[in-house]
Amino acid sequence: MDCIIIDDEKMARVIIKTLCNEIDDLHISGEFSNAMQAMKFLNENTVDLIFLDIHMPNFSGLDFIKSLKNPPKIILTTSDTKFAIEAFEYDFILDYLVKPIKLPRFIKAIEKVNKQEISSKSIASQVKNTPDVENDFYINIDRRLIKIDLPSIYLIEAKGDYIKIKTENQDYTVHSTLKKIEEKLPESLFLKIHRSYIINLKKIVDIEDNSVLIKKDVIPVSRSKRPELMKRLDLL
Repeated sequence: MDCIIIDDEKMARVIIKTLCNEIDDLHISGEFSNAMQAMKFLNENTVDLIFLDIHMPNFSGLDFIKSLKNPPKIILTTSDTKFAIEAFEYDFILDYLVKPIKLPRFIKAIEKVNKQEISSKSIASQVKNTPDVENDFYINIDRRLIKIDLPSIYLIEAKGDYIKIKTENQDYTVHSTLKKIEEKLPESLFLKIHRSYIINLKKIVDIEDNSVLIKKDVIPVSRSKRPELMKRLDLL
């Protein structure tokens, strides 16, 4: 984790550097005696964390915070506690260290940063892996690209070297394979229930024995796919 230190007092910067050296994954990319120097650095470099003093001449720590367009995580360092409430109005300020800073308290602050980083990565991963059922995709028919709204599809049927895509508005016949189309579909919405059929789970009207009713189409369910179908229906 790359960090910088901004403090007008040299001894304060030395103390924070010493504390940083006690943390294995902290790398100090720079130290600055005023916020303007730090801003010039950040215009050309990115960091994960800033240790920022509030009381600095000419351009205070809070002025610096307000000037940041894409702020990284910040830990405030100060001998004055009266700015704590105002500081925590910003989501990217994760802690407030009161000087003189001791190692145990410093470690707790870094733990907060690490927890927030893990949480952010987890959320990002969930968003990335969550299928967007509002998406659409394109099919090629007679050298024309036709956009199809995915939720409007209720049935896809394999017919030799072609597949038939049935939607709420009209049907399309495309030269492709069921496997190729299946790869483009969100798993949360579609399920291959037979070697020749993929259905939209939201469009099921009825289930009886080894078949499902989709609109007016009765579609067979293979024995191997039935457990998966029933499992998925429990989630609807």
